[in-house]
Order: sequence, then structure tokens, then C-alpha cells
Amino acid sequence: MKKKNGGAMVKKVEISVYGAEVLCPSCINLPSAKETYEWLDSALKRKFVDQPFHITYIDIDEPQEDEEKQEFVQKILDDEYFYPLVVIEGKVVGEGNPRLKSIFEEMEKYGYKSQ
Repeated sequence: MKKKNGGAMVKKVEISVYGAEVLCPSCINLPSAKETYEWLDSALKRKFVDQPFHITYIDIDEPQEDEEKQEFVQKILDDEYFYPLVVIEGKVVGEGNPRLKSIFEEMEKYGYKSQ
């Protein structure tokens, strides 16, 4: 689905936040992956008002039917990535303690404009 944004077409991007109920060992004083997902969803809705995106939380302790998602899960389980891991359209844009600035910059590459 695409939506006009100031004359430009915006692709509805897919954002995936990978994590688990248990905090990662190096994330002791950070929010949980689920809290990161909720915080990111809220921040994106405030920044990109009325612009479509799809954000999902993916529990790394559950098997994934989607092959690409399962590959990211396996890489986290193999300690190649820290969680929470934020992926936009298949590209890793944050892990462990993701930064809003880099996530916003990636969204802007797809035509999203801050309100």
C-alpha cells in the first residue's frame, strides 16, 4: 500500500522488533524488547503522523514461518546480534539500545516526512 505524502508516494514499510521476555545479558539497565517495540511504535506514530507503516514484535523464542525472520532469530540466538533488534525492510537499523535518530533516518529514505 502506498499513500501520498506531499505529492510523493510513500511505501508502507515493514518494521520488525526482535526480542525475548528475558533481558539480554548486556541490557540489564535498558528497557525490555517488548517495551522498546511499544516505545518505537509510539515514537514513529508521533513523528510520521498519518503515514502508513507496519511494525511487529517478534519473539525469538518462537519459531517463525517467514524464512527471513527466522534467519534474524537464528542470528540473535547465535549471538551475531543483540536484542532488541530493529529491522526495517530487511535492513538492521538498531540493536541492543536502538537509536531513534538512525531509525528515523532510515524511514526518511522511504519518503517518510516528519510532521
